[in-house]
Amino acid sequence: MAAGLSAAALPSLAQAQGASQPALTPGPPGRPGRHRVDEPAAVEVNARPLPSFDIRDRGRVRFGALEYRSGLILTSSFAGFGGLSALRLDAKGERFIAVSDQGTWFSGRIVYRGREMAGLDDVEAAPLLDAHGKPITATRGWYDSESLALDGSIAYVGLERVNQVLRYDFAKGFTRARGEVVPLPAAARKLPINKGLEALVFVPKGLPLAGTLIALSERGLDTGGNLIAFLVGGRTPGQFSVRRTENFDISDAVLLPSGDLLILERKFSWLGGAGIRIRRLALSDIAPGAVVDGPAIFNADLGNEIDNMEGIDAHVTDEGETVLTMVSDDNFSLIQRNLLLQFTLVD
Repeated sequence: MAAGLSAAALPSLAQAQGASQPALTPGPPGRPGRHRVDEPAAVEVNARPLPSFDIRDRGRVRFGALEYRSGLILTSSFAGFGGLSALRLDAKGERFIAVSDQGTWFSGRIVYRGREMAGLDDVEAAPLLDAHGKPITATRGWYDSESLALDGSIAYVGLERVNQVLRYDFAKGFTRARGEVVPLPAAARKLPINKGLEALVFVPKGLPLAGTLIALSERGLDTGGNLIAFLVGGRTPGQFSVRRTENFDISDAVLLPSGDLLILERKFSWLGGAGIRIRRLALSDIAPGAVVDGPAIFNADLGNEIDNMEGIDAHVTDEGETVLTMVSDDNFSLIQRNLLLQFTLVD
């Protein structure tokens, strides 16, 4: 099943440049508890539909440049299900691969009823493995997996707690593949422990920065108070910044075929509550030393069906519609939810 899912979920099988394999350096104290997954397991996921997105106006479907399609509240009796921090979909928006912040892969299939999501099927959980074939959680602090990027059969996973990136070749066993440490700029190791590497995007051929892994921090700030990001590999490696406004932090990103980079952001305060937004950046503006900015195309708050939105991806339907899929991290909390939301990008 794993090999078949790998082929279905990935548009091509491509080889990426090999990375050296430094020894894993223990991170700060703390490790996952009962939600940790130590071996592959089938997972039954229950899905309850969200027929509308706006709590105040159930008939509203347009939100900035997005139009609401459907949503699901996901639950499971499997103790390791939750903490969903990043996901990537196949070209049809059906098969998915996701990571939990507890060092876990989740793979499976989104079931549709017409254009609306109806549930998840064929779901499997498996531990992220290190270079020796052991769960990465065996090394102290190596579990806060927050970001995911794909380059053909190559997957990159960012670990926020230790600010490292692991490279997996899905052609060598899909979620049973072993991870190799990707060398990063020294400045990446200086990012805040819990506000570090939060989003990864790999730039394919035919676009500016082709062959580059873009790594964005949640709230690592430069001297100007802007969000630190890195260009890893490619022809112009280096550091750049994303202008920080309105106290938003980065939670994920996705690259559209047009070359636009969509940044998913969130903020929270006890007085102002929670909010999310999506900003559109031009990939052509990104270069070492640049400070990039772009307009917000979507905003939502607690008057909408949101939670701790941490993952975003995009696919194009047979009808030519660009669909954005967002997922939330419930932090394994009884007062938070695992949401799966889909919108059509209208503008």
